[in-house]
Amino acid sequence: MRSDHRPLAVFDLDGTLADSGHRLHYLEGRRRDWNSFFSAAADDPPLPEGVRLALDSAESCEVRYLTGRPERCRRDTVAWLAEHGLPEGQVYMRRDGDRRPARHTKLGILKRLGREREIRMLVDDDELVCDAAEQAGFTVVRARWAKASAALKDAQEREGRT
Repeated sequence: MRSDHRPLAVFDLDGTLADSGHRLHYLEGRRRDWNSFFSAAADDPPLPEGVRLALDSAESCEVRYLTGRPERCRRDTVAWLAEHGLPEGQVYMRRDGDRRPARHTKLGILKRLGREREIRMLVDDDELVCDAAEQAGFTVVRARWAKASAALKDAQEREGRT
């Protein structure tokens, strides 16, 4: 992985590059099975629209990844990115036990990155993350190519899990 001084293109994973639809059943109902939900991420099919945008972005930007997945998922996440031919890039993950809403955790990381480098764009499917990033002055591409899930939206916002 090379670091350079090109602008950054920052990509979310779930719902942006990875189709997490097959594992959403773990979040439905009263008892959510987070361990199974995250364990199954290694089997996510790629989302062609997001992958294409990441590959195209790598021509003029350094690609980085910003996910609400917990740190304990790092090995599977990095392997998934490589398996699907995505550009190498630093992966920023939620600290294990961090339950803040994604719009807060991701915006904090974006602001830190923005102090060091130009951020050309953030690509994310979470509307609240996108709204917060736009309000902070970042250019956002809203990943609306995956089917939206009420259970995942609740998890992202209320439970701070992804």
